[in-house]
Amino acid sequence: MGERPAAFLEVNGVSAGYNRVPIVKDVTIQVGLGEIVLIMGPNGAGKSTLVKSVIGELPALTGDLKLDGKGITSLGEEDRVMQGIGYVPQVRDVFPPLTVQENIEMGGYGFKGADLKEREEEVYGLFPQLTRYRKRQARTLSGGERKMLGIARALMTRPRLLILDEPTANLAPLIAEKVLQGIVAAGADQGRAVLLIEQRVSLGLGVASWGYILTDGQLRMEGSADELRAIPDLGKLFLGRGNAHELATEKAGK
Repeated sequence: MGERPAAFLEVNGVSAGYNRVPIVKDVTIQVGLGEIVLIMGPNGAGKSTLVKSVIGELPALTGDLKLDGKGITSLGEEDRVMQGIGYVPQVRDVFPPLTVQENIEMGGYGFKGADLKEREEEVYGLFPQLTRYRKRQARTLSGGERKMLGIARALMTRPRLLILDEPTANLAPLIAEKVLQGIVAAGADQGRAVLLIEQRVSLGLGVASWGYILTDGQLRMEGSADELRAIPDLGKLFLGRGNAHELATEKAGK
């Protein structure tokens, strides 16, 4: 097992929830630059709640968060974006009525003039497939193209931490694999810290170097991707129906 990079994001003993009722309890995780960290767990485990506490949508009831060694626990969502956090939600990751170009511009809403233009061309350089779709409405794109646009929009702020909440949801298996192995892996290759929530565990562990397993809002296990892959029946034990596609494929092959 290789040594992990120094922590860029630190989540220390965080509890978070709604109406001061904790959904996640005393969770500690970290993500380093150039590292993809996978959060796994069944539906209702608290994965999205944890992410919302990181981006500032939900306040931490206990614990603290640091980004590059600086406390961000008291910062709001916009301030956390300015500190270097980019977020791509599972749904509503693009504005369907707007064109690709308009979506990209929305991602850079805080920038103007030459700075905005420079960031746009930087993003199109990362995703050249989107260049020919600049004038098309986002609603006309395929699922994979829409996810690409959602990630491109998030990259307009040049985040050093990119958080992806189930980027392969509702995508066909081959497209899901391309999104993870191409787009998501590229984020870490460019030196970003990547925090990934993914129900397709085998695919997620194929790109991640470290993983955490949440159940009932608590951290149950962590380890390198190799260590977690070596656990017999990992999907069946921890992820239940969230891994239904893989289990069905496995049964069909018997």
